[in-house]
Amino acid sequence: MKGGAWELADIPDQAGRTALVTGTTLGGLGHHTALELVRRGARVVLAGRAPERLSETSATIRSEIPAAELELMEVDLADLGSVRRAAAAATAYGPLDLLVNNAGVMGTPRTVTPDGLDLQLATNHFGPFLLTGLLLPQLLGSKDGRVVTVSSNMHRVARHAPLGDPHRHRGRYATWQVYGQSKLANLLFTYELDRRARAKELPLRALAAHPGFAGTHLAANGHYGRSRGGLATILDATVKALSQSAARGAWPVLMAATAELPGATYVGPGSLGEMHGAPQVVTSTRLSNDEDAQRRLWGLSEKVTGISYP
Repeated sequence: MKGGAWELADIPDQAGRTALVTGTTLGGLGHHTALELVRRGARVVLAGRAPERLSETSATIRSEIPAAELELMEVDLADLGSVRRAAAAATAYGPLDLLVNNAGVMGTPRTVTPDGLDLQLATNHFGPFLLTGLLLPQLLGSKDGRVVTVSSNMHRVARHAPLGDPHRHRGRYATWQVYGQSKLANLLFTYELDRRARAKELPLRALAAHPGFAGTHLAANGHYGRSRGGLATILDATVKALSQSAARGAWPVLMAATAELPGATYVGPGSLGEMHGAPQVVTSTRLSNDEDAQRRLWGLSEKVTGISYP
């Protein structure tokens, strides 16, 4: 970087490091994040819901990097039981240097998970909150653990933090407001986690990133449950035509994951409106920096997930 814009060449050697990346569907942000980490020598755990998709991403990465050191971990972040089972299995990986909370859903209709939670809030916040807490001993075991959580510019649409009873919903379901709240929750969680780690002098940094407007399948999958066929194909093609590639969308995540940055840093594209361009340190809303909201969401999240962080 050295005074210029950050680029992939700035990623330092990752040999000897282990990273766990959630949401690694082929062609998405997680896939490209994992690919570049592997390219620099990291062992990467690909985590996702569907074994066949994990295998597809693994095979694609190995076709480009035959010596890639990959592990596969099945986890459904919308199901807290699945998160607990996955975290128990993840102890086999030993110390973790990096956790990238990338998996998410966007714009889904009102759906209730097996735990009685809204699908968007469960997948985007409560599941990652639980997973991070369960993996915390392994992250601390690396002596320099880092947690990067992927937020979104859509956190700016949230009018308030999701601090109500997450098992109850009244009135019309405002899909995009709930999505914005889930992305706001990502930032509230990141800032609170980093503050707690610093207060206890733990060897852990928490950072966040957003991809700008990236050409992934997230919108089509959220609206139609698929990325191909009928209106889903049209929406998916429109997003890709107007956006930067998913590979470029992964750059802010990779910068947050590998650059020498302090905890509680937020990274996003550098263009006007943060829609595309080279990554840089960016700012988030006043609401995301509300320490009372951060503490209250933390307490609520511990109650909902049943985990108590150190």
